[in-house]
Amino acid sequence: MTYEQLLATADQNGLLVKEKALVQHDGLLRGRRIAIRKDIETQAEKSCVLAEEIGHHCTSAGDILDQTDIMNRKQEYRARFYGYNLKIGLTGLIKAYEAGCRNFFEMAEFLDATEEYLKEAIQCYKSKYGVCTAVDNYVVYFEPFAVMKFVAAE
Repeated sequence: MTYEQLLATADQNGLLVKEKALVQHDGLLRGRRIAIRKDIETQAEKSCVLAEEIGHHCTSAGDILDQTDIMNRKQEYRARFYGYNLKIGLTGLIKAYEAGCRNFFEMAEFLDATEEYLKEAIQCYKSKYGVCTAVDNYVVYFEPFAVMKFVAAE
């Protein structure tokens, strides 16, 4: 999803998104308001931050800024996983493969994400699914990363 699509998703969820001069964080969620650091350089970076903040809205409760607390870390993980699925998803990885993307740079550009965010998403998927997972008639391998399509023999 692009930044504009994520803004629409936030709006559909009753969230107000504003770009602000944040110092310590790229994004913050308070109630039904999301603040995105306004001097983030690219729309792709902003969209990655917004996806995670929407994830926090949908999965987190309370103030979880203290990451020394294991329960807060678990909520952070759930929010990030939600954001990865919203922004990229296993089907996004397959669409990037089908579009001819052959490296992380091309995939990130196709998915309107940063390379770092894409790699974090793939690591997250690996920790959830293991070495690979099947989606429809595809197998997505997480390490080394690859997508393979099953073709029925005739």
